[in-house]
Amino acid sequence: MTAEAPVAPTSYGRLVPVTVHFDDLDALGLLHNARYPLMVERAWAELWQEHGFRFEGDWVAAGDACNAVKELRIGYETPVTRPGVYAVHLWLERLGNTGLTYGFRFCSADGSVTYAHGARVLVRLDAGTLRPAPWSEGFRAAGRELLRPVG
Repeated sequence: MTAEAPVAPTSYGRLVPVTVHFDDLDALGLLHNARYPLMVERAWAELWQEHGFRFEGDWVAAGDACNAVKELRIGYETPVTRPGVYAVHLWLERLGNTGLTYGFRFCSADGSVTYAHGARVLVRLDAGTLRPAPWSEGFRAAGRELLRPVG
């Protein structure tokens, strides 16, 4: 992945470059279905790290990076049939007090072709109790920049 992402072809979210390697393809030469959420996760990790949010082995110190997936939905539209540079378009659908819902598209590098799309619900956790905890104001400020406009 590169540090500089192209501008998304939409008015919201971010387009983050990802690379599909030969060994990401299955026996039929298609990007394996389990690789899509993995690449989306890597794109989100890169985006949040740019804002200073990262996990480095200590859940207490992780703060907002201490979260868990509550739900994942993905739909596949067009198969990826070759290695190369693609992109993941990321945005937030909802930013709550302790949870959020983000949307994503796995797409061509320029964002013009969608191969898969979906959404994932995350819950921020307290590292000691593993109960829901509020997002920090810094995280919320970064998240507001990614909110998809209503309508």
